[in-house]
Amino acid sequence: MCTVCGCGEPNQHHHPHVHDSGHVHTHDHDHDHGHHHYGRGPAGLSIDGLSQERIVRIEQDVLGRNDAHARGNRQFFESHGILAVNLLSSPGSGKTTLLERSIAELKERFDVSVIEGDQQTENDAERIRATGVPVLQINTGKGCHLDAHMVGHGVQDLKPGDYSILFIENVGNLVCPAMFDLGEAVRVVMLSVTEGEDKPLKYPDMFHRADLVLINKIDLLPYLRFDLERCIGYLHQVNPEVETIRVSATTGDGMDQWYGWLERRRKALLAERLAGLERQAAAIRAQL
Repeated sequence: MCTVCGCGEPNQHHHPHVHDSGHVHTHDHDHDHGHHHYGRGPAGLSIDGLSQERIVRIEQDVLGRNDAHARGNRQFFESHGILAVNLLSSPGSGKTTLLERSIAELKERFDVSVIEGDQQTENDAERIRATGVPVLQINTGKGCHLDAHMVGHGVQDLKPGDYSILFIENVGNLVCPAMFDLGEAVRVVMLSVTEGEDKPLKYPDMFHRADLVLINKIDLLPYLRFDLERCIGYLHQVNPEVETIRVSATTGDGMDQWYGWLERRRKALLAERLAGLERQAAAIRAQL
């Protein structure tokens, strides 16, 4: 037990550090020889000068407001039969390349639109715009993720069609976007084989909430020391129910499986929408 505050956490230190500049601040973390861990408190992180309780309250307030916007987005998407796909990954995994190919091969079958999220530039939006589908760029500035409020305003301007597919390409980041519900129907995380098979263990929150993980750049496997089966094992360790599809957005390998998954999720969404309308109609008939 901590001898300073009696918090009950083993090896939990709340001790002052004096730096060369002369200022003093406290840290709230576990540490052993060669290992400091700042994520074992109730908040899951440590911020200098803030207690764990204060961090939790701030997080609950921020996420509570976001969740309210997300519920509004979800209600809009569901009422219009829009399959909203939140596409997440680290930078450089191939999200935009995947979208370019997906749009080119799906746009004759489905109405498709895209929201692009980046801190700066419209580079990815320009690439998507070249495919001929509607796209809206959201720049977050110093923000590291999209939130539901941003997406809601984006949808107002983009005006995705009824019964369409809306791809939301989130900011490249495996940490903060995991916490923010955008009102999406499905959450798809992309992991490229160039990143290492232990990504699911390093960033468990992101992979724990995924409906599907696309393992991209499989055409590069012969040139890499990447254990594909170990990676899938790590994914199921973090999220036993998650589905996985192996793809190459460059060569097209596995893309038909990806399109089939999207179509199944779209049909399920529309079937639920139809069932809801039938329930409403039955309730109205009962009042006649």
